[in-house]
Amino acid sequence: MTAETNIPALVTLEYVPYIDENGQLPEQFQGKIGVYAIFNSEKSLQFVGYSRDVYLSLKQHLVRQPQQCYWVKAQTIERPSRAVLENIEKAWIAENGSLPLGNGNNKEKWIQPIDTKVVMTPEEKENYQNPVNDELTQMKILKNVARRVEAEIIAALESRGLQVQIRFNPKLKEEGLLDLK
Repeated sequence: MTAETNIPALVTLEYVPYIDENGQLPEQFQGKIGVYAIFNSEKSLQFVGYSRDVYLSLKQHLVRQPQQCYWVKAQTIERPSRAVLENIEKAWIAENGSLPLGNGNNKEKWIQPIDTKVVMTPEEKENYQNPVNDELTQMKILKNVARRVEAEIIAALESRGLQVQIRFNPKLKEEGLLDLK
């Protein structure tokens, strides 16, 4: 799959459930290099990306955008080639007719760790910004906010039947960030 003529049309690929009937993510993409397209529950394209491990990327996107990840289509390749991956990604976005929300202004929400500071409650913000608090106290507040958001994400995914274990990086919680370990 080296020539541009070999790019499969997105419409020709099968929809794969993000979470299957056994609560698992699409394991056929584990360790696979490829391009993937993520769709919401109405099968509307949300994000197109590429990765050296499609499975791990899909897992990461699921925790970052759980309400947008219901279906996936993917094309894997044998040898890593950024040019081939980028060409497929561009072709799929062009085929869609418009830039998916996740590839536009909302891209950070799809590709960066979750910043829990933006979802602090007014009480958490007040405690965090309290001038009497030292750095250690602020770090504890951020960690607690991160734990609350983590629990909300895990509860949402479990309600969808996810059986895959989700582990967040504990060091990042101290900064108010959530990212898979």
